[in-house]
Amino acid sequence: MPVDFIGLIATQDGSESSPATTPLIDPRYTARIARAHEDAGFDQVLLGYSSAYPDGAQVAAYAAAHTSTLTYLVAHRPGFVAPTLAARTFATLDQFTGGRVTLNIITGGHDVEQRRDGDYLTKDERYARTDEYLTVLRRAWTADTPFSFDGRFYRFEDFVSQVRPVGGTIPLYFSGSSAAAYATGVKHADVYMFWGEPLAQIAEQIAAVRSAAADAGRPAPRFSVSFRPILGPTEELAWQRAEAILGRIGSVTAPRFFRNRDRDDPANVGSQRLLAAAAAGDRHDRALWTATAKASGAAGNSTALVGTPDTVAQALLDYHDLGVTTFLIRGYDPLDDAIDYGRELIPAVRAEIARRDAAELVTAA
Repeated sequence: MPVDFIGLIATQDGSESSPATTPLIDPRYTARIARAHEDAGFDQVLLGYSSAYPDGAQVAAYAAAHTSTLTYLVAHRPGFVAPTLAARTFATLDQFTGGRVTLNIITGGHDVEQRRDGDYLTKDERYARTDEYLTVLRRAWTADTPFSFDGRFYRFEDFVSQVRPVGGTIPLYFSGSSAAAYATGVKHADVYMFWGEPLAQIAEQIAAVRSAAADAGRPAPRFSVSFRPILGPTEELAWQRAEAILGRIGSVTAPRFFRNRDRDDPANVGSQRLLAAAAAGDRHDRALWTATAKASGAAGNSTALVGTPDTVAQALLDYHDLGVTTFLIRGYDPLDDAIDYGRELIPAVRAEIARRDAAELVTAA
């Protein structure tokens, strides 16, 4: 199975463990970190979403103009613009970037954060709206003739778009760990994304999504898992660095994007699962470390893989053995870590998968 690597870029530096030193929108830094990911061999980079953060589609357009092969996974929340407008927006961006756009659909798990943009629906209502939204989005990208829609959340007549994605559609990445998320995600997702949990828990989530897909009569999506690798030239140095990062989490005024909106009692199931793993112990499996999730309130993907590049590569391969084909990896030192991942970690994982694929071909012959 081939493997894809996704990083994360932002318009300013900083993270939960390192203070920002640039303005919120720094064009030079944005171009630099995008090029660093491209040079490091990443396939894509995620642009996150919050009610206070710069618009991802515009950031992607700027960064794409400064790179040539990198794809931009734009986080997008259904419900704040009409799906017909979103279809044209992202198809236009896809055309200008030469087909280098994917979408990360964020239904929203924090009621307070949703309300900052004026959304007062319940969680289950948001997933129902996402279902309608993505149904319209897909059809808007492919319909040759005008169509109408009369749903619970959206209603329009005689819509047809003259702008289409380069490849006919745009891949959709989906996340969420609740039953409502699974039911909606399997209907639309090309890739289903999880945060970095222990191997047994990821296997359970993969099985749950595959079961939901089978119940819906649809093929299962591909799977992605997100981690925060902390590398060192030796195991001891990697763990020393990890402890130093942990000591800074909480003492740094992180950019708003990284702050958990309800860290003491997170409403979203994904954060609850990370905190449950952390409560069971700081270390899991080969290299998974959950102390960073506990310290940050499980604000997004916050669990680390700690060790030498070889150790972390083997840990990623353990997840690949479960059926994971995409890894979102981002560091606590975003720019420097992206460069480091490209030196040894990404090549090591790809080399081992290529070796295994070649061995399987020989065996099959």
